[in-house]
Amino acid sequence: MNQRQENLFQQLQHYRSELLQILDQLTEEKANIIPTGFHNNIRWNMGHLYLDQYLWIEALTKDKHKELDHFTNWFGFGTSPDHFDEKTPSFDALKMLLAQQPEQLKEQYGHRLMEEFPPIEMGMQTIEQVLLRTIFHEGMHVQAILTIHRILNES
Repeated sequence: MNQRQENLFQQLQHYRSELLQILDQLTEEKANIIPTGFHNNIRWNMGHLYLDQYLWIEALTKDKHKELDHFTNWFGFGTSPDHFDEKTPSFDALKMLLAQQPEQLKEQYGHRLMEEFPPIEMGMQTIEQVLLRTIFHEGMHVQAILTIHRILNES
């Protein structure tokens, strides 16, 4: 892996660490509250961030992650906490999955970052391009989490 690719994984780890620091300030109870005017809660955003990176990699590579089938039902685009059931991962379980994910992605896909596939949305054709896109997406959801956190603290 070259320096640019190492930097990509360092950025993934850095931004994920920032998210985890925010989550460490929360309780499961707060993470499950959907504030007025919102469709989702912090726990949903957590699961969605975990799922998103794998969905984009799957869309590109066609690699299936069977263990994520339920995640799509709970945290996929257009879902909400209304789709949660007794098997939906808890706040703490999601924190653990989020903490482990950057290293797992590096192990699973670090050697394939520049492998080219037929282009998907936005012309992405490498795993490196997909991961760069997911950093942007993660930032959007971190902002949503911060906003929900602020609203919950004000009420």
